[in-house]
Amino acid sequence: MLAVRKIQLDPLQSNCYLAWDEDSGAGVVIDPGGEGARIIAEIESRRIKPQYILNTHGHGDHVAANRAVRTRFGVPLLIHPDEAPLLADPRLNMSAFYGLPVVSPPADGFLEVGGRVEFGGHELEVLHTPGHSPGGVSFHGHGVVFTGDALFMGSVGRTDFPGCDEDLLLSKIRENLLTLPDDTIVYPGHGRDTTIGIEKRHNPFLI
Repeated sequence: MLAVRKIQLDPLQSNCYLAWDEDSGAGVVIDPGGEGARIIAEIESRRIKPQYILNTHGHGDHVAANRAVRTRFGVPLLIHPDEAPLLADPRLNMSAFYGLPVVSPPADGFLEVGGRVEFGGHELEVLHTPGHSPGGVSFHGHGVVFTGDALFMGSVGRTDFPGCDEDLLLSKIRENLLTLPDDTIVYPGHGRDTTIGIEKRHNPFLI
């Protein structure tokens, strides 16, 4: 059975997710955006065996603890290739603008849209959800979807940053997220969980 743990992180209240197989402990770390020691402590206290670090996109508040987690567990860091330049550039990943410049290690491999990340008998499909950033992705499987900063409860990702495209974001949300089953749980990059059905009916950006 897939287990999910959300960790809300300072300084920008981004959500990091641990997703793992309850039997084997094999799992993934999604968007470790800060407080590396806290994330590591959660992983170790739950006896999770990370297989990958997955970034939905490259903004600083989603990648700031990449280095700490990668160093501790020695696991590959994966991101969409269009996001790779953001990892090492605090201007591109926006962290320079809030005074806490973030430099992540480079990716060890790239996520392919439509591809699958496998761990512990589970798999997450990579969905293309750019617009908030050039190569944003979401991860879907087992009745849940991790949407990064594409889709939130009652909102969508900001599109006033460099590399953003509002029309693209909304079209990809409709094409690749709202087509999921209504009872799919949405785990967003900030804020509270929701479902696809709730967002289809009530999200003011999408109705």
